[in-house]
Parts: sequence; structure tokens; C-alpha cells
Amino acid sequence: MSTERDRDAAGRARNARPRDALGRPLPYGAVGEERAPEGVVREPDQALLEAQALLDAGRPFHAHEVLEDAWKSAPEPERRLWRGLAQLAVGLTHAARGNSRGAATLLERGAGNIAPYAAAPPHGIDVAGLAAWARALAATAAADGDLDLGAPRLRG
Repeated sequence: MSTERDRDAAGRARNARPRDALGRPLPYGAVGEERAPEGVVREPDQALLEAQALLDAGRPFHAHEVLEDAWKSAPEPERRLWRGLAQLAVGLTHAARGNSRGAATLLERGAGNIAPYAAAPPHGIDVAGLAAWARALAATAAADGDLDLGAPRLRG
């Protein structure tokens, strides 16, 4: 068994295994889903458009990658918002994978991180709607109910 790690051009550890639509690693050589490039700085409008398209396509893991890049490059006053949006996408990923407990945890955490922005939501983000959606889905997941995995609307 090899202990070599996949690395990017800068030498950082990166998993180069292909992934399915929900981000689960596939065996080397398998045909996987195209991945969103990591470490890309996007304008907020572009990040929201790309993330929404990925959510609409049933690819919440990949939407998470876009939102995580936005979180890491956001100005300090917005970092919690973008982190929360990324957590919502991860929560939806867990739900789609059948991990109700993980879904409930991440959806609640994400809702808590975005909620403080409800009074003055930046970039047209539907903070109140997303927080309500996430909390309702988290409650259903926690009760092992049937989950509606439809894509949330990031903007109202």
C-alpha cells in the first residue's frame, strides 16, 4: 500500500481521486464528476450564481466548494455568512448521502451562522428564507423523516 499523497502544483495535499456528484471519492481511474476548481476567488455575485447552478444540478458538495472559496476570500464582516452558506451545502450533501444526523448538525450550524445577517442581507441573499429552510430540513432529518432534497434558493 502506497503512503504517497496527492499534491497540487504548490505541494499542498489534495485528493486527486475522482468524485461522484455528492463528492464521495471513487477509485482512481473511475470516471467522476467534474469538480469545481478550488482556491478560486470569485466576486460574490459569481460565487452565488455558480453555487446555485450546482445546487440546482443536484451537486451540493460541489456548491460547497464554491461557497468555501467565497468564505475564505470574503472580507471579515461577511466571513460568517459565507461559512454558513457552505455549511448549508454540506448539510444538504449529508442529507443526500443518507446521513440524517450529519445533515441536521450542519444545517443547524449553517442556519445559526447566516441568521445574524437577516436584518440586512448582503448580495441579495435570502438569509431569512434559507435559515427557515435549513432549520425545517434539520428538524425533519433529526426525526428521521422523509427529506425534501430540492435545491434551496440562495437569493429571493
